[in-house]
Amino acid sequence: MSDLAAEQKSGSLQVLGTKLQPLPDGALYWPERETLIVADLHFEKGSAFAAKGVLLPPYDTAATLARLERLCRALAPSRVIALGDSFHDGEALARMEEGARERIRALAASTDWIWIEGNHDPAPPPFFGGQVESAVDMKPLIFRHEPQAAPATGEVAGHLHPCAAVRVRGRRLRRRCFASDGTRLIMPSFGAYTGGLNVLDAAFAPLFAGLEFHAWMIGAERIHPVKARTLLPDGGSGKG
Repeated sequence: MSDLAAEQKSGSLQVLGTKLQPLPDGALYWPERETLIVADLHFEKGSAFAAKGVLLPPYDTAATLARLERLCRALAPSRVIALGDSFHDGEALARMEEGARERIRALAASTDWIWIEGNHDPAPPPFFGGQVESAVDMKPLIFRHEPQAAPATGEVAGHLHPCAAVRVRGRRLRRRCFASDGTRLIMPSFGAYTGGLNVLDAAFAPLFAGLEFHAWMIGAERIHPVKARTLLPDGGSGKG
């Protein structure tokens, strides 16, 4: 059995030999450290767009938060790391409904919660509690928002909102994905209104330094690892 097939059967992937569990919600769980990792929540993206005249249903924060709460109840993690861009901009707290504010605050108080600074939220609101860090080093892994050019050994990052496309039975399918070459991992976005950037886009080229990576595509109930050489490009897709 190939390494990829073995990982698919076990439901895990490995970064530097560290077993990590990608979840269909788009989160990542590190069982050995009881740590849940989420990237790019983008709370209050909908209200930010509405303020600019782009009217979206104002339910993204509620939908993202409900999924996050379900994961925390199911896994009871000792630690949660939010990999930056948790809030869409510096005014997210002011626009957020009081009920959502208190639910996020309760989540952050329920465990060891770490907000990593992102480009959208370089100063996550202190109202919610938790620690604020530029990066978190938990050897052999290091967690940060924006991925660095290879080699970035052991890095787990977000920011690029990876998606992948394949053809199945004549149909083209495009899904959010985890992207990994075994030495590093790029996380999909968790937020309800976040877009996605195809992993074959030039932005990903400096990250894997010529090594073949796999796109761990998110299905309805499971994760499907796909070799990069079988993926399809697309045009005009961008990150949110």
